[in-house]
Amino acid sequence: MKKSGASQGQSASELISKRIAELGDWRGETLSRMPKLIKGADPDVVEEWKWMGTPIWSHDGIICTGESYKNVVKLTFLKGASLKDPARLFNSSLDGNARRAIDIHEGEEVDESVFKALVRQAVALNSSGKSKPSKKERRERRRQFSREEPLF
Repeated sequence: MKKSGASQGQSASELISKRIAELGDWRGETLSRMPKLIKGADPDVVEEWKWMGTPIWSHDGIICTGESYKNVVKLTFLKGASLKDPARLFNSSLDGNARRAIDIHEGEEVDESVFKALVRQAVALNSSGKSKPSKKERRERRRQFSREEPLF
């Protein structure tokens, strides 16, 4: 695995591990599992440390970012709107034209096989150079969402 985005003589991987250790609670435990899953889905992933301390995983472009907030660990896929998500792992940033995110709350688990499939799709999309869903895909997605039951 390649590493980039080093600062202060530390590799991106070391900086990500340091951030995880600093969290010291369920967020650190949750965030520590995600690089392992990402690397399991794509052994050639590049870990980066950008934007004032955000872990980034890339392969021919950004796959996703990993952020921690008070009540959630957020994994944002920059081209998530172009990925198929039949298991509906994406549960945040659903209105954007490009991004989709997975918010993980305390006590929640991410389906490892579904997550790895999303990572592999993101890598394939990055490698293909395709960034936007086609008009047909967008139309179908709108139809799909309009048929869904409300969440509340």
